[in-house]
Amino acid sequence: MMDWSIHPWMWTLGSAIVIALILGGLLIYSALVLRRYVRIMINILDDVAPTPENGCNDNQWRNGEEVSFRAVDGHRLEGTILTHLDADRLPLGMVVFAHEFGTDRASCLRYCRPLLDAGYDVFSFDFRGHGASAPEEGYRPRQWPSDRERDDMLGAIAFISSYLEQEDRRCDIGVLGVSRGGGAAILAAAAVDNVRAIVTDGAFSSDTTLEYLMRRFATIFARIRVVAENHPPAFWRFLRWLLFRECARRFNCRFPSVRKAVVRMGPKPILLIHGEKDSYIPIAQSQALYRLATGPKSMWIVAGAGHNKSVQVAPKVYADRVLRFFDENLAIPRRSHRPIPVRPSRREKLLAAAASPSSPFEPTLAGAHAEPATTRV
Repeated sequence: MMDWSIHPWMWTLGSAIVIALILGGLLIYSALVLRRYVRIMINILDDVAPTPENGCNDNQWRNGEEVSFRAVDGHRLEGTILTHLDADRLPLGMVVFAHEFGTDRASCLRYCRPLLDAGYDVFSFDFRGHGASAPEEGYRPRQWPSDRERDDMLGAIAFISSYLEQEDRRCDIGVLGVSRGGGAAILAAAAVDNVRAIVTDGAFSSDTTLEYLMRRFATIFARIRVVAENHPPAFWRFLRWLLFRECARRFNCRFPSVRKAVVRMGPKPILLIHGEKDSYIPIAQSQALYRLATGPKSMWIVAGAGHNKSVQVAPKVYADRVLRFFDENLAIPRRSHRPIPVRPSRREKLLAAAASPSSPFEPTLAGAHAEPATTRV
């Protein structure tokens, strides 16, 4: 009779083949899932949000000083320096405005007019591919803050810092950014020292926002819902890494983490504003940035406001909060009309000593008792 028994090595080989098939099937399934998720998120990243209305064309805007400058990567940009209304008084400070995606520098008046009225100067500029700033070949702006918007913001800060230095003014500045402009403002504030106060409206970090959207759309498009709802955290981190690698290849840009930039900002004061009914960016995104900030911080959730609509829903409170924040963290104290003591020069001390009835061998003593000169401003 034939021996039909199976040798042990055959059991081992069969078990190895079965395990390899199972692992191979899991890898193929995971790759297909990742490919599907990445394709969905690429479409979301490449989508264009509705374009908000732009700013106004009144005399205050037309009276601004038109300037051209360079982003830190050399791209040419256009901007406008708006000066405060009271020419007889020194400005309280300089605020750089970063507009949202799809608008231009003229939109700054909707947000910054109270600052101009109060005595601040404002520098507003067009990001590349917006307004009068030329587009970059091979790059299309999107509603997510990329390394290009960061470079534009850094160029604007460098330009206005040089302008302030030429005007013999303090180079400390504030920034006010809306949506994508808020993210660019945070990215720039983490890289330079002279940004002293940051206000954002509807800001977000691309990495955490896209992870939120990935989780949301996974439960909608996944064929096996229970699997999509129970992916481990490592899966989402790997998917996020994979997505941004693909974005860098397809879009010719990178999307730096605003979340990490908030930590690198250190103790700089920040005010985060977010609309309660924002249907584009969840409130949790601004709340996450608030928790990561290590300096003086405050957050205002505007009841009934949608994305970037807080200034329209509560214009007076909006103006008061932003103005108070910059007054506390940026403003240069106004000079009073009281006499300000001026330290006498060495020549004045010697002249005072010569005119003094005390001994000529004690000029320093006579100079010390001389009345200090005063001036009025």
